[in-house]
Amino acid sequence: MRFRHPDGSTVHLAYCTNVHPAETLDGVLAQLRDHCEPVRRRLGRDRLGIGLWLAKDAAHALVSDPSALRGLRTELDTRGLEVVTLNGFPYEGFGAEEVKYRVYRPDWDDPERLDHTTALARLLAGLLPDDVTEGSISTLPLAWRTRGAESAHTALRTLGQRLDALRDLTGRSIRVGLEPEPGCLVETTGDAIAPLTAIGHDRIGICVDTCHLATSFEDPHTALDALTRAGVPVVKSQLSAALHAEHPHLPEVREALAAFDEPRFLHQTRTATAAGLRGTDDLGEALRGEALPDASPWRAHFHVPLHAAPAAPLTSTLAVLKAALTRMVGGPRPLTHHLEVETYTWQALPPELRPRARAQLVDGIAAELTLARDLLTDLGLKELP
Repeated sequence: MRFRHPDGSTVHLAYCTNVHPAETLDGVLAQLRDHCEPVRRRLGRDRLGIGLWLAKDAAHALVSDPSALRGLRTELDTRGLEVVTLNGFPYEGFGAEEVKYRVYRPDWDDPERLDHTTALARLLAGLLPDDVTEGSISTLPLAWRTRGAESAHTALRTLGQRLDALRDLTGRSIRVGLEPEPGCLVETTGDAIAPLTAIGHDRIGICVDTCHLATSFEDPHTALDALTRAGVPVVKSQLSAALHAEHPHLPEVREALAAFDEPRFLHQTRTATAAGLRGTDDLGEALRGEALPDASPWRAHFHVPLHAAPAAPLTSTLAVLKAALTRMVGGPRPLTHHLEVETYTWQALPPELRPRARAQLVDGIAAELTLARDLLTDLGLKELP
C-alpha cells in the first residue's frame, strides 16, 4: 500500500510475511498464493506491499539462480504484490516449535550474517518495483547480550561498502537497519546511537519496532528526537504492539498473563522502577516468584494483533505505536518511508484467540492493515491506488 505524504514523497506500508512459516522458495511462492494475494483481495486493493522474509535456504536458491529470482518477481507482479522491504532478522527455523534464543544466531560476529544480509540486499535490488529505487532490510541488533560482538562493527562497515557497490551497479539504494530488541546488545534506540555513529554509514541505520520500543518503556518522541539529533537514519519501522499489564501484582492479572506464556518465542518482560528498567528474558520467568518487581506495570515482548487488544485486565501498547507513527510520518517530512506491520505471533496467542482457519488469518492481517491505513490517513497522508 502506498501513501502520498504532504511533502510529496511516497510512504510504503506492508505486512511482514514472517507470520507464515516457510524455509524454501517453494514455501515462499505458496505464501504468495495462499495468504498474501487473499489479503490484498480482502482489502479490495490492486496492489499490496509485503515485507518479505526469506530464510537461508530460500535466499540461497534465489541468489544462485537468476531465473528463480525473475520467476519470483513475475509471481509478485501477477498476484498484485510488491516488495520494498525485507525482514532479515530471522535466519532460519522461525516457524519451528521452539525458537527462543535461536533467533539471534548467526549474529553479527559470525561471517554468515554478513553473507546472508549481502545476499538479501542483492535480491531486494532485483525485486524492487520498476518505479522504486530505495529498499530496506531489518536485521538483528548485533547479538544477544551474552555474546561478544568483537567483529560486528567491521562486518557492518564491510556491508556498507557492499551496499555502495550495489548502488553503483544497479542504481538501487538498499539500506539496512539494526532492530533494537530487549535482551540484546542493542536493547533500546539509545543503545543504537553509539555503534551506528561509529560505523558512520548513511545506508546503515535503525529499524524502529514499536513493540520493542514499548517493552523497554521508551518514550517515542524522546527516542526519535535523539536519533534525529545524532543523525541516525530510521531505515524502516515495524508497526507492532506489546502486551501491557497495569497491575501485575493482582492474581487475576498474573493468571491472564500466564495464558500468553508459550513455548515458541521469547517474551522478554520489563518494568520501569525508580532504580531503572528491570526485566527477565521470558514471561514465565517473570511470573515465577519474585523475579520481577510488580509494583509498577509490566510489558512483555509479545506482538499482539494491532486491531484486537487482549481482554481486560490486560491491554496492548497501541498508544505507543500511534505516538511513534505521529512522530515518524506526521511531521513536515517523514523520518522513514517504509512501514511494516509485524504481528508474527498469531499462532502463539492463547488457543481461544488463534485463527482456526486460513481465512481467519487473512481477515486478521487485513484488519491490522486497515487500522494502520486509517492511522496514516488521519495524519494527513493520502492513500494511493
